[in-house]
Amino acid sequence: MISSRLQAAAVLATLGMLAAGALVFVYAPQDALQGDVQRIFYLHVAAAIAAYGAFAVVLAGGVLYLWRENLVADRVARVAAEIGLLMTTVCLVMGMLWAKPIWGAFWTWDARLTSTLVLWMIYAGYLLVRRVAPPGRQAARLAAVVGIVGFVDVPIVHFSVSWWRTQHPGPIVETNALPPEMLYAFGATVAAVLFFTAVLVAVRYQLELLLEAAETLRADAAEPQPQPALAAR
Repeated sequence: MISSRLQAAAVLATLGMLAAGALVFVYAPQDALQGDVQRIFYLHVAAAIAAYGAFAVVLAGGVLYLWRENLVADRVARVAAEIGLLMTTVCLVMGMLWAKPIWGAFWTWDARLTSTLVLWMIYAGYLLVRRVAPPGRQAARLAAVVGIVGFVDVPIVHFSVSWWRTQHPGPIVETNALPPEMLYAFGATVAAVLFFTAVLVAVRYQLELLLEAAETLRADAAEPQPQPALAAR
């Protein structure tokens, strides 16, 4: 069962997301050029930052596993990859919903969009390796290498709008392009999404422990039991 502390954290994470939503839709002003559709920006960017964080955990877990073969690090990396992939999916979907009314198309092969799609494919491949490769040390080591090498795409995604001419907007937080109300709503949304992501990783980790325990019990039950010796006549 999920611990009471984790249940409380999940409630707080949900309340945090609701509070962030209130700031986005009530407190933050409407964008003068894009209108209400610009409000997608808050979740879109926050999900991208949360994905970066999750994939950083995958990187750290992979390094630690290759160094010490720490099973906890491998398990944390595995569940963080799942949640990071989820957040990357949210980022891509929100971006496409935002792009349609602004660019007139859900998708363009822009450097930021393309590199983000590649990031999604890398960590989908990471999870595929975990399923296809024979379970155990070999799968863990191979996945760790994929997770470490795949993290190279994270700075490419982040700096793509600075390195190349793209249709995607450039940095706006670093350039102080947001008015204070939007900046506060953005900061609150990032904090809420990061906390929500951390709770998801923790919950998924606990579920993984329960699944492993159940698998161990099934394996033990499937083993043939020694037959009692026949009583001497």
